[in-house]
Amino acid sequence: MSSSGEQPAAFAPPSTHHRRILFAFSCIASLLTLILAVASAWLPLFDSSPKVLLPPWTEPTSILGSLRRALACSVLRWDAFHFAHIAQEGYVYEHEWAFFPAAPSLMRSLGGVLRSWNPTVANSQLELEHILVGGVLGSMLSVHSVLVLYDLTVELLGSPNVALLAALLSLLPSSPVTLRVAGYTEAIFTWSSYSGMLYCARRQWLFGAFCFMVAATARSNGIFLCGFILYGLIAEPILEHRQIHFGCTCLALGLSAMVLSPFLYLQYGAYRVFCLGDSKHPPWCDTFPPSIYTYVQSKYWNVGLLRYWTPQQLPNFVLGAPPLALLFAYTLHYLRSAFLPRLHALVSSPSSSPASSLDPSEKSGDDTGAPSSARTPSAFLHPSLAPHVVHALIMVLLLLFASHTQIILRVAASMPCIYWAAAWLLVERPALGRWWIGWSIVWGAVSCVLWAAFLPPA
Repeated sequence: MSSSGEQPAAFAPPSTHHRRILFAFSCIASLLTLILAVASAWLPLFDSSPKVLLPPWTEPTSILGSLRRALACSVLRWDAFHFAHIAQEGYVYEHEWAFFPAAPSLMRSLGGVLRSWNPTVANSQLELEHILVGGVLGSMLSVHSVLVLYDLTVELLGSPNVALLAALLSLLPSSPVTLRVAGYTEAIFTWSSYSGMLYCARRQWLFGAFCFMVAATARSNGIFLCGFILYGLIAEPILEHRQIHFGCTCLALGLSAMVLSPFLYLQYGAYRVFCLGDSKHPPWCDTFPPSIYTYVQSKYWNVGLLRYWTPQQLPNFVLGAPPLALLFAYTLHYLRSAFLPRLHALVSSPSSSPASSLDPSEKSGDDTGAPSSARTPSAFLHPSLAPHVVHALIMVLLLLFASHTQIILRVAASMPCIYWAAAWLLVERPALGRWWIGWSIVWGAVSCVLWAAFLPPA
């Protein structure tokens, strides 16, 4: 008979049980998304490009070949065309430099491995392997992202129950196809962002910077992730009245440069291609700093401050309104109730440590016997969430005023704050929380159908 201090082997720790639940439900969610996307692909296409650009079917009697083509045809939509073409041919056209190389590089590498098993696959047009690998990779990373989100929430808040709720809510993203089955950047960007945030929460800065660097290789907004490093090594010590060492400052700047390096390297590569030599240079070569990314975003997608604010784009603002409203409500609530009082305490009593600066043993929801007065009144106002709230607010403002606003439907999944905000809504405003869950389910299904029919939003 085991001693009283031992836990029976039949009873796993809550975190282990939670992770099993999340893994199972995440796999089911990916499978349901794939089934809905494939079934909806039988609808009349608004654009027949997938059927035209896919390589000819050379295996008329092969069930496997038929399945491969059907799956590829189902997920080849919108930006997936660009990623698949870059994976096969590299950067050929000017507008392709708006798409970052992480997803195409993985599709090319893993697709080459699959192609080596079937060397008869046509090498013209778009190859099935590149498209399918992107989808499989997205599914695997999206499943693991749910587990990383759970670990991150436990690390920051110390509450497995809150972590489980947030992770379960992440199974209802606002763009399930791009996150789970399409060869998009959302899956790798979300996974690497969550992983970097988890490493930063554990103060493993080098690993965090590496993950953020991977994220910045997938999407341009990955450069903002260096803010988590700057906050942890510079801003947080200031808020806690701790001395900032010169070495920490140098480390923060060096790791931030590491995060920025993929973006800068891509701009440098484009400069060498377009701006060196005797041929006529595009206009962006003469700007400072020269950036092909900002140029093609402005030229081909009309991205810029308030450029999207036209009557024609009103439907896209309406589509993006639910996640924008939720993030605005939560971030402003957090800043007003938790962050600004902390700043006020810093200014009013610079010689004493703010009471809100909790050590790990005093995190909300952690039953360690710490005095209740040392805990925050709500887990969703914990000081450790501050950099996430600031990051989410910056991203929301950029998407609202200087980008295609409906992209929030895809980008929101990469910000844990959206799921913490949903959990906050469900706990503190149950009626609104149930509305959010209902909208997430309905819109998630509708977006799969729209995607499969090649209809906006992209």
